[in-house]
Amino acid sequence: MAKRIDYYDDPDAPAANSLVPSVNVIVTNAEGEVLMIRRADNDNWAVPGGAIDLGESIPQAAVRETLEETGIVCEITGLVGTYSDPRHVILYTSNGEARQEFSIVLLGQAVSGEPTPSDESREVRWVPREQIASLRMDRSMRMRIDQYLAGAAQPHIG
Repeated sequence: MAKRIDYYDDPDAPAANSLVPSVNVIVTNAEGEVLMIRRADNDNWAVPGGAIDLGESIPQAAVRETLEETGIVCEITGLVGTYSDPRHVILYTSNGEARQEFSIVLLGQAVSGEPTPSDESREVRWVPREQIASLRMDRSMRMRIDQYLAGAAQPHIG
């Protein structure tokens, strides 16, 4: 299976050869739990997300990616932040793409559906806020979630 390898400020990282606008969504339910996926390509926990396709808006991509990866329909309710650190490079072993981080992280509320794994997610579940810190995830994903959990008044811009 193709793998995703995240590098951060690593001299052994490949040079970035791609920049793809993408979106992640921190989706919560009525109990305040966060929708998390265990990624199929690196076994890390993350919030749903992916590339924004031509012809769709940022919120449309967020809703589509969430549904595709988790089985949950959500509505977008806010902005957590923007993340574009060139020191974060993501290597996709399937095609040699080395992507510079470029992600817009939105906040969403679950509307319907049941957590259901996909080709991109081995496991999907609602995680209580106090259990998120115990999950294995990439440094960049943890930073995004931690900034959300801290309840910052302004979105992160970076």
